[in-house]
Amino acid sequence: MECNPWHTHPHWTLTCLMECSLILLFLLSHKTSRRTVVQFQSLSSKSLRTPLTAAQQEQIQQLSNKRLERVPVQYVLGEWDFRDLTLKMRPPVFIPRPETEDLVSLVVEEESLMYEKNSGLCFPVSAPHPVILEIGCGSGAIALSLLHKLPQSQVIAMDKEEAAVDLTRENAHRLQLQERIHVLHQDVSYSSAKQLLRWGPVDFIVSNPPYVFHEDMASLDAEILRYEDLDALDGGDDGMTVIKTILALAPSLLKDSGSVFLEVDPRHPNMVKDWLQAHSNLLLVLCAVHKDFCGKPRFLHIQKQSR
Repeated sequence: MECNPWHTHPHWTLTCLMECSLILLFLLSHKTSRRTVVQFQSLSSKSLRTPLTAAQQEQIQQLSNKRLERVPVQYVLGEWDFRDLTLKMRPPVFIPRPETEDLVSLVVEEESLMYEKNSGLCFPVSAPHPVILEIGCGSGAIALSLLHKLPQSQVIAMDKEEAAVDLTRENAHRLQLQERIHVLHQDVSYSSAKQLLRWGPVDFIVSNPPYVFHEDMASLDAEILRYEDLDALDGGDDGMTVIKTILALAPSLLKDSGSVFLEVDPRHPNMVKDWLQAHSNLLLVLCAVHKDFCGKPRFLHIQKQSR
């Protein structure tokens, strides 16, 4: 919905006012050195009555003007929180969505389960050192969150867009995680498997790939269509162009019993299940479908079977 201050419809007016209030909180939080809106809201009433400096007022006005041009607030601020990390953001690199935080949690939970299972064996098991491949790293949100949560892990992160590769590297350095991540400027394709195997087979492949059905692209919000990289969203006619490539490559990249974790459109779980059944030679099985915080089937856990 376009947020036009001259709308007189009460629902539109309320929606616009709520969005403007929230964005103003973000801008104030950012320019008063409060890292989050929660911290800003926790200020004492006395602090809240303290006038902004002229410089702060000018900065907030400049940021507000950008937002009036429908620039996403993440780009306006130049940074955004994802899980426990604050990441640099800049257009046109894809902005990580809140639901994608659950994709990270699923990988962390699976790694924990695998370690517990191996710990029950009769011989000593060393601490896990999982190798994770992220396809389509964008700002590095998923890869860097996994490195943060799994201190022994190594990540290979790849993206076909140079702007995304540069931003992931920058965020890795800012978070001092650069020693454990290899960032590749490369598209996912059948010819890329050989280069990726330089690090040996991986434990996990994780991706939030382009999965929007092409016919749905025109209905996306103006902020997305104007400023974000649309190639990071457009999944082709069935939303599965990149998904199919990832799954076709997975058997050659994964260790035995390794897993693929994908974020997908709610229509995709059954489509992916049917596609895997039609390509049974890949030895990939859809193990689980997980819902997002809106109750929609959003995440797939696919596992490689031993021969």
